[in-house]
Amino acid sequence: MITSIDQLDLGKKYSYADYLTWRFDEYVELLRGKISRMAAPVRKHQFTAGEIHHLIRSHINMRTCQVYAAPFDVRLLDNKKSTADKDIFTVVQPDVCVVCDLLKLDDKGCMGAPDMIIEVLSPGTQQKDIKDKFELYEFNGVKEYWIVSINDEILTAFDLGEDNKFHFRQTYVTNDKVTSRNLKDFSFELSNIFEKKP
Repeated sequence: MITSIDQLDLGKKYSYADYLTWRFDEYVELLRGKISRMAAPVRKHQFTAGEIHHLIRSHINMRTCQVYAAPFDVRLLDNKKSTADKDIFTVVQPDVCVVCDLLKLDDKGCMGAPDMIIEVLSPGTQQKDIKDKFELYEFNGVKEYWIVSINDEILTAFDLGEDNKFHFRQTYVTNDKVTSRNLKDFSFELSNIFEKKP
C-alpha cells in the first residue's frame, strides 16, 4: 500500500487506477500520467477562488449546472476512447469548475471536460496553469477557461472555437465587468474577487 508520495517514482507514468490506490494526505494531480504535486494555496488564492465559486454558485440553477471547488477530481480522457480507470492518465483538480452535462458527474467527481474551468495562479503553478493545463483543457474540449492572477489582479479569458482551439477573448483589469460566454447573464466587477487592502 502506498502511504507516502515518497514511495512513488515521480518519473513513472501512472493511471487513475493507480491513483485510486494511494493512501497519503498530500493532494496530487496526474498530467498525462506524470505526478504533479499541489502546494498548499496561499490565503489570497483561497479568498479569490472562494469568491469566484460563491458568485457562480449564487447565479446558476443547480438543476442545470453545478459548480465545484478544489479538491475535486476531474478525469480527462487522453485518448478519448476508453473511460476505464486503467486508461485514464490525467486527473486534475481545478480551483473552480462548472459542469452543465450532469451525466458527467459521479461519486468520484467529473468524467470528461467541464464546461468552464477557472485556475487561480500561485507562484508554483503558473507554468502548469498557463501551458500544461491550457493544452489539456483545450484538447479535451473545455468550452471556457479563465486564468486569474492575484498578484496582478487580472483575469484572462479564453473560449473554445469551432476549430477546437482556445481563442483569447479578453484580459480583464481593475473595474472591468467580467462576463461569461457559457453562463447566461453572469457578470461581476473584477475587483470584487480580490481581497480588499486594509
